[in-house]
Amino acid sequence: MTLEAVLAALHLVAILTFVVFLSSQAALCRIEWLNAAVVERLARLDLICGVAGAVMIGSGLARVLWGVKGASWYLSQPLFHIKITIVLAMVVLSFVPSVAFRRWRHTVRSTGALPDAFEVARVRRLVMIQSHVLPVVAVIAVFWARGW
Repeated sequence: MTLEAVLAALHLVAILTFVVFLSSQAALCRIEWLNAAVVERLARLDLICGVAGAVMIGSGLARVLWGVKGASWYLSQPLFHIKITIVLAMVVLSFVPSVAFRRWRHTVRSTGALPDAFEVARVRRLVMIQSHVLPVVAVIAVFWARGW
């Protein structure tokens, strides 16, 4: 039971960390607020968000493999598959902002030029999609925990 509690706690802390830093990205990724310091901060936030996401997925996988319920229980649950599909879609979606933040940081460091408004809006839209899809995952988890 201690392993189950540790894995659940790690999973929850990773989820909350991911939410905080994804929300920070969404708040800062605005053309009217963008300057060199914000570009640097966005790249750092993205790194932290990526680490939190990896810990979230890793701890979730650990719960499937070593948790009390066992892999056969998880794999037999339709909501588990929906939740994993949504999370994987978010992972794929997150690559575009991650690459953009790193490219922006490189450009700012080398030339001092900021990205144009269209690119910032495009990247912000992807971050906002992730931010709005994440609560859907939480709702699925709540229904799943109650036997749906």
